[in-house]
Amino acid sequence: MTLLIIGIAVFLGLHLLPTVAGLRERLIGWLGENGYKAFFSLLSVASFVLLVYGFARAPLIQVWSPPSWTRWVAVVLMLPAFIFLVAAYVPGRIKARLKHPFLIAIKIWALAHLIANGDLASIILFASFLAYAAYDRITLKRREATGLITVPATGPPRNDVIAVVLGAALYVAFLVWLHPLLIGTRPLP
Repeated sequence: MTLLIIGIAVFLGLHLLPTVAGLRERLIGWLGENGYKAFFSLLSVASFVLLVYGFARAPLIQVWSPPSWTRWVAVVLMLPAFIFLVAAYVPGRIKARLKHPFLIAIKIWALAHLIANGDLASIILFASFLAYAAYDRITLKRREATGLITVPATGPPRNDVIAVVLGAALYVAFLVWLHPLLIGTRPLP
């Protein structure tokens, strides 16, 4: 469990750097733009690997036993999560309306998995990501007000169609093939 907690702390802590006023700019001044990006990328990958390894090695400590229907709630919630994930990278009306669809996708993903999983490692992992996304969304409002972040203008309607179609395709791919392959569990009974 220790590796999981360290992985979460480093990964999310690193992703919280931009929320600290002026810290990102000081790091760029010290490391340079490319140095900062390299540092951020390497630490992100390393901490993500540690997080995944720690989660896989964590003991199974059942805190609560979710009812079987919670699995279906998670399956349903994940469809919009995938659509919003794609919409974050395809500027359209969905992105303009939600402003930060990536964070909303993280919140939905974390909530869906909290509902469907009752073991301690899952609760720690998904609650951490839910708290991170909520905190980051709150700080984004401040960063937008100061001009550090700008919300892109809406894109053409076809981008929303792309987000929905590609998001749905990714959803099906994860539901049927990738979740069992990468995570080791089947979302569908």
